[in-house]
Amino acid sequence: MDGNGRWAHGRGLARSEGHRRGKDSVRAVVEAARELGIPYLTLFAFSSENWARPGTEVRFLMSLLHRYLVTEVKRLMKRGIRVIALGDLERLPAQVRRALEQTVEMTAGNHTMTAALALSYGGRQDVVTATRRIAQAVAEGKLDPAQIDEQTVARELATGGMPDPDLLIRTSGELRISNFFLYQLAYTELYFTDTLWPDFRERDLLRAIAAYQTRERRFGTVETASPHRLRAAN
Repeated sequence: MDGNGRWAHGRGLARSEGHRRGKDSVRAVVEAARELGIPYLTLFAFSSENWARPGTEVRFLMSLLHRYLVTEVKRLMKRGIRVIALGDLERLPAQVRRALEQTVEMTAGNHTMTAALALSYGGRQDVVTATRRIAQAVAEGKLDPAQIDEQTVARELATGGMPDPDLLIRTSGELRISNFFLYQLAYTELYFTDTLWPDFRERDLLRAIAAYQTRERRFGTVETASPHRLRAAN
């Protein structure tokens, strides 16, 4: 979800206003994905690299996240949306972590859609953490190295239990994945749009999905993979 700062700068506003407006896009996209029947939606809200931003901006983002979790939980419950969190959550401020844990616990029984929040998340660190877990299992004699396969690695990633994404949407015109889901994106369809995140709404999500539906997904084979149904969108 990129482009908050540029959106604000282009209007002569503080970067915080871009982040605040971006929160409205989060609500709109979550609502639209639920209405479309998409079972998994991951929002890359805060990367492990974002901690290097100015302290005032990081504090504002954490405050905004806390406010979102507190104010949106009733809406999430009403719509049957389950929330899970991915990333190095121990780095989050205590107040934010408590609100996140409460939201995850309260929505755990919901089944309409799973909204995954990637917070303090980095794809490389995700792979490193999974590798350490596997190495520990081998060292303890619980796992034979010969048994390690792609499924073994996938289970130990932060997304263990989730399907790989069908579609990645990157806003603001940037043409990179910025350390997101490096292992999981092997056959994900990529969609790039110049729209800045604060302007991204249901119509933009529909355009991305329409583009996805025109693509032929072969997964390395020569036959068309079908149907084009989204299991997970990010």
